[in-house]
Amino acid sequence: MTLVEIGFKLQAPLTPAQLHSLAEFANTYGLRKFHVDASGQSIRFEYDASRLRATEVAHVLREARIPVADGLA
Repeated sequence: MTLVEIGFKLQAPLTPAQLHSLAEFANTYGLRKFHVDASGQSIRFEYDASRLRATEVAHVLREARIPVADGLA
């Protein structure tokens, strides 16, 4: 297992429903933990790089309707 941290800028603050969704699916996809900064403008994930690539992390987030921007934070 190779743990890597990646950050994304958020296009909009997360809703309570989106936070709940993140908590439910995060471990399923190899995303181990996440942290939303105090301002609500970015989100960071720790993930297993032996299972996922950075592009796949972004794809999973978009599929879950998490409003991440294209650039990495």
